[in-house]
Amino acid sequence: MRLKTSLLKESKHILFVVMEHICVGWTTADELYSCSEDHQILKWNLLTSETSLIVKLPEEIYPTDLHWFPKTVGVKKQAQAEIFVLTSTDGKFHLTSKMGRIEKSVEAHKGAVLAGRWNYDGTALITAGEDGQIKIWSKSGMLRSTLASQGSPVYSVAWGPDSDRILYTSGRQLIIKPLQPSAKIIQWKAHDGVILKVDWNSVNDLILSGGEDCKYKVWDSFGHLLHCSLSHDYPVTSLSWAPDGEVFAVGSFNTLRLCDKTGWSYALEKPNTGSVFSLAWSADGTQLAGACGNGHVIFAHVVEQHWEWKNFVITLTKRRTMQVRNVLNDAVDLLEFRDRVIKASLAHGHLVVATSLQCYVYKNWNTPLIFDLKEGTVSLILQAEKHFLLVDGAGLYTFSYEGRLISSPKFPGMRADILNAQSVSLSNDTIAIRDKSDEKVILLFDALTGKALGDGKPLTHKQEVLEIALDQCGPSTDRKIALIDKNRDLYLTTVRHLGREPKICKIGSMVHSMAWNDAANILCGIQDNQLTVWYYPSVVFTDKELLPKTLCIKDGSEFRRAPQVLNYIGTKVTLRQGDGSLVYSSVLPFPALLHEYSISARWEDALRLCCYAKDQSLWACLAGMAMANRELTTAEMAYAAIGEVRALDTVFLASLFPSKESSLAHMLLFSGQVQEAEAAFLQAGLIYQAIQVNIDLYNWERALELAVKHKTHVDTVLAYREKFLQKFGRKETNKRFLQYSEGVLDWEKIQAKIEMELSKERERAANTSVRSSVASRR
Repeated sequence: MRLKTSLLKESKHILFVVMEHICVGWTTADELYSCSEDHQILKWNLLTSETSLIVKLPEEIYPTDLHWFPKTVGVKKQAQAEIFVLTSTDGKFHLTSKMGRIEKSVEAHKGAVLAGRWNYDGTALITAGEDGQIKIWSKSGMLRSTLASQGSPVYSVAWGPDSDRILYTSGRQLIIKPLQPSAKIIQWKAHDGVILKVDWNSVNDLILSGGEDCKYKVWDSFGHLLHCSLSHDYPVTSLSWAPDGEVFAVGSFNTLRLCDKTGWSYALEKPNTGSVFSLAWSADGTQLAGACGNGHVIFAHVVEQHWEWKNFVITLTKRRTMQVRNVLNDAVDLLEFRDRVIKASLAHGHLVVATSLQCYVYKNWNTPLIFDLKEGTVSLILQAEKHFLLVDGAGLYTFSYEGRLISSPKFPGMRADILNAQSVSLSNDTIAIRDKSDEKVILLFDALTGKALGDGKPLTHKQEVLEIALDQCGPSTDRKIALIDKNRDLYLTTVRHLGREPKICKIGSMVHSMAWNDAANILCGIQDNQLTVWYYPSVVFTDKELLPKTLCIKDGSEFRRAPQVLNYIGTKVTLRQGDGSLVYSSVLPFPALLHEYSISARWEDALRLCCYAKDQSLWACLAGMAMANRELTTAEMAYAAIGEVRALDTVFLASLFPSKESSLAHMLLFSGQVQEAEAAFLQAGLIYQAIQVNIDLYNWERALELAVKHKTHVDTVLAYREKFLQKFGRKETNKRFLQYSEGVLDWEKIQAKIEMELSKERERAANTSVRSSVASRR
């Protein structure tokens, strides 16, 4: 990826030796406004390459900053969306229309107003001044409050993602101040020189800062340093996040740099511009404009992006051209588009390309399927095997690969502009979205209808969730979701849990990124700088003690600092290292083959594969799969192969139970699913067994409740309860048990009843076996 820059031979702004204040701002993806100390506001049209004078400002107005009112979907705000705030050195800010007319001028600060920024929903404006004050104003220009007052000038300010916090500079310090008066302020020393510029991205929640120490730095929202650049030759005078938070740009003297969100540099340009004082990205994130100290406005667009899938490598060579290369035979195809490419995704045998007006879906490289888009600002494309998801400023849309709109999920407080690949996940049947208003909550939708799953109750975790990912294979009833919380713990849970509380199981700690395999439900992740592959993560629901034996851990010495998992396709895991380089790691093909055999119930083939591979982790996976599918014979052989005597005894005993229902219920008990086991007994009419399960688990009140409800074995529960209390030398105090007390309990009578129940079960199992044998002969 790199920047392709363009610069006019002569400046359109009149140059006064050196311009200390020149600023730019985009109105649309192809239209830009600029203003400078020559008092001119110019409009640049990139489609026609024309530059026109909008207005000549009064002589006393020397602009310092420009920011357009945020674009919103609501129709009522469209009229106001045609204005921008212009700050100036005379201590005022000016609300200015698109035609250049000053609608309102407000006396804001003593000395120059150095920065002015609208919040994300356009309900408030913040200004920062040379007098060290930060003030919040209504959208009509009325003063709401003075947020801070300090002795040094505030050179730059930014809103937090939810517009509830403010980031501003104070000499060498960065300060995050919440709007709530009682909330805690975060302050830290960020640079060794005066900080000149900051930016805070609403999608990834990361902070940028640059200053006179000639460095730029990346921080999280708690003030932890994530990246520090090497020292440049000159101070960093400007920086700006791309709207989707994937890249950012840095400006300095005769320097323009494109960087990844983790901080490392994609490309470095050395244009003859002087210092770049202001940078602004277009709404679609494909173009960049910079206001330069020599009066020029420099334009740059992002090219040479790469996408890989199996044997295909696709490169964006120009704004409207892609090159497709098949690495197997070195064949090359060129894809031409009518409009500028904004986003693209390559997976599951399909290439999806979003331009400013249309969406192209390629299955082969000759005849794409094309349909029009409502908005030209697609910020995210996610693909599953059967369909794909588009996210733009207005919402989320699921399309089939034939271009048919399938669904468009909606929920209260939806902000589609801040969704990214970590907060949204797609599978063939499910869409998962992390709720921005409460990051502990994951909203689940049916991909085919767009409606909330089940009873509409979302999945709630105990900690804030950082990343989510749905598995891609298997039936919808068995869909799993993996999540990483803020403690960097990895959890797995089911998506469809039929009204029961979902069982959320921890399967890893210190996990920094993850990805599911595209063809099997195998999960990989970076765990404490090692590559860990969970061959069968769902084993945690059947036998959690098997989980450590189903892992493949690769030493992290081959990876450099802070690797991130990009994807896991086939047997290849692609990782991005901390310096930006790509690293590939291979995984054995046997686990994926074992998953295939398990889904198709080919247990003989699965056993042969494990015997051939002679890998303990494969045997452990097979044991878990066989237990999940109630295949006791295979499970017994697999457990024997890995020496799991505990589980082997359980499987052996389960095979001795007379009825299938009883065997199934005891397998559920082994997996820790007590309620499901009880329900299985009750459904099969095995009341005593359901009661005995609760007695064995000392769940006395539930055991008595079942006995009273079904009017049987009340004396059995009371007898076992009395025996339990006598063992510990205690007397009965529970009123419910005292109510049903029958005096002296007859153990012989109780044992006879139990034996009668078991003999009934054996007879019924025998009759069922005879009936099935007769039916098979017929």
